[in-house]
Amino acid sequence: MDTWQVIFLGWLEGLTEYLPVSSTGHLLLVERLLGVSSPGRTFEVLIQLGAILALLTVYSAKLLQLARDLPRDPKTQRFVLAVLIAFLPAAVIGAAAHDIIKNVLFESPVIICLSLVIGGIVLLVVDRMNFSPRYHDVMDIPPSTALIIGFCQCLAMIPGVSRSGSTIVGGMLVGADKRTAAEFSFFLAMPTMSGAFAYDLYKNWSVLGVGDVQHIVLGFLAAFVTGVIVVRYALDFIASRGLSFFGWWRLLVGGIGLGALAVLH
Repeated sequence: MDTWQVIFLGWLEGLTEYLPVSSTGHLLLVERLLGVSSPGRTFEVLIQLGAILALLTVYSAKLLQLARDLPRDPKTQRFVLAVLIAFLPAAVIGAAAHDIIKNVLFESPVIICLSLVIGGIVLLVVDRMNFSPRYHDVMDIPPSTALIIGFCQCLAMIPGVSRSGSTIVGGMLVGADKRTAAEFSFFLAMPTMSGAFAYDLYKNWSVLGVGDVQHIVLGFLAAFVTGVIVVRYALDFIASRGLSFFGWWRLLVGGIGLGALAVLH
């Protein structure tokens, strides 16, 4: 990959990771359009470290407060337990299905485009549903409810589905308001994305060359910069504007992708 392509893909990762549009789906489609790829599809996963650190940077004060309260505050203990329980389904299923995800699903642009379209329709429908939220604070989500959100997150192993989209919709369906569902999705991203990064690095370290590492570092930096901006403003945007914008965007990108595949094969 050329330097500008690496920077652009890193920028795209940071821009889309925490929005319900599927960062992996966008990356894989753009790479196919540009005619580039990475060994073992590691670049797409490992540059997520930039987005992870962006989230940790923006949430550093909240994380420090959780760390201070954890030894003595039952509410904090229950919340941390809820996040860990929500993480478990993706950890188990992701490790078991890693090769299928990387070697089959990542290589199918048709699956990616269809997932974008179907996910867009889901977002438009859910955004118009009349919910009566029970949870208005992310700390109030109980472990049993978090587990359901965790299983919803597993749908995002299909590229194009969107990890944030599946967890936000899952959170809303089990009683969280939009802002709370999005914020829980942020907290759940921390162990999920960190685990995916570590596991993929372990599985593919041997195929990475010096040039690949340089590309990953550059992509990581680009993802970090845009990720910080998105994390700072995403919650307010979703709480005030809802999910429709992202639903229409997914339909546009998925529709263009399917049209291009039909015409250009």
